[in-house]
Amino acid sequence: MTGLTLGMLALALPGAHASTGQAAPDERSASVVVEWMRTADAVIKTEARPSPPELFILESYVSTAVYNAVVGVEGRFAPYKWDGRASRPASSAAAAASAAHTVLRNHFPAAAPRLDTALSGTLALIPDGEAENEGVAFGKLAADHIIDLRRGDGRGASVSFPARPRPGVWRPTPPGHEPFTTAWVGRVRPLLLDSPHQFRPGPPPALTSARYAKDLDELARYGGRTGSRRTPAQTDTALYFVAPNLQEALGDRATRHGLDIAETARLFAAANTSQADAVIAAWDAKLHYGTWRPVTAIREADTDGNPATRADRDWEPLLATPAHPDYLSGHTTMGGALMRTLTGILGTPEVDLRIHSATTGTTRHYRFAHEYERDVIDARVWGGIHTRTADEVGNATGRDLASWALRTYFRPVR
Repeated sequence: MTGLTLGMLALALPGAHASTGQAAPDERSASVVVEWMRTADAVIKTEARPSPPELFILESYVSTAVYNAVVGVEGRFAPYKWDGRASRPASSAAAAASAAHTVLRNHFPAAAPRLDTALSGTLALIPDGEAENEGVAFGKLAADHIIDLRRGDGRGASVSFPARPRPGVWRPTPPGHEPFTTAWVGRVRPLLLDSPHQFRPGPPPALTSARYAKDLDELARYGGRTGSRRTPAQTDTALYFVAPNLQEALGDRATRHGLDIAETARLFAAANTSQADAVIAAWDAKLHYGTWRPVTAIREADTDGNPATRADRDWEPLLATPAHPDYLSGHTTMGGALMRTLTGILGTPEVDLRIHSATTGTTRHYRFAHEYERDVIDARVWGGIHTRTADEVGNATGRDLASWALRTYFRPVR
């Protein structure tokens, strides 16, 4: 079973248990938050099999509940859209576990046995008594607030893409020709922003522009499945960014740098909500501008009115094209938001992230934020699924969004 187990916690949490002799958690240790976010990631992926945008939205529900539960006990940071504080001494570790458990059990009732076992494993390592009981009760209160706050937020609603196919406009792409089923993401209520369009950028380059022709030429040369000028290292980068495990990377970073429970809860909440809103902002732009994907643009370049582009009816991208428009790139918008959030919270451009990719089975170390942003931008071009403009504007939009968010949420308090 993936997630919290008694054995995992015994290794992770130092201290002495009052009644069993097992290891008990240091109340200020990051480990409970790290393990419950790992459990959340596994449960969400198993139970919901979500699209990448929905994954970050669901993980934001969990991480904001955990954050409110922890800072409601520990203080130090402003709660997220709440003023709840524990009225009596409470265990912040118990509060964190209870909050995550409650949110996950609410959204995924079929996972209740697994989640109940995980919660029992956490609580078995916390000394019995009033502090544990108060922590559990307060964590549930924090979770219930987030559940109520997100009720009716538009997740999964039916949203259509109204534009009719014409040169430059998105339409279902080969090989599956799937509809734009995640269009709801561009209309869902944001976690942080005032509206999905708050950071909507200007339009993409006109089909007849030199910039558009340059973007298409780069894709034709470097993004194709066959006959590409892409190097093996560039191919590896394109594949690597299909499925990087960012929750695991955040937990690893918090553990190696000795962040305490409040700092770790803040790290996860700020990173996840900024990425969720980055996805929402990117999907708002996709709905608003509705630009066609590279595979369509290259195959139908003889219809775009640009004499500098050339049609290739047989061109295929390295990666399968996701079923939504090109502008903006969701991955790069999230990447910009994540890196700006981390550098803002950590106070340094050195993010020191070790990120494992499920697609390549490899782990990369990113010392600086700009290294990650550079690679995620290049990856979507070399994969043949986004124009460089959609990538670069997305990255800048994510950074702007996160800068605003850090001035508004998760701020230190006296």
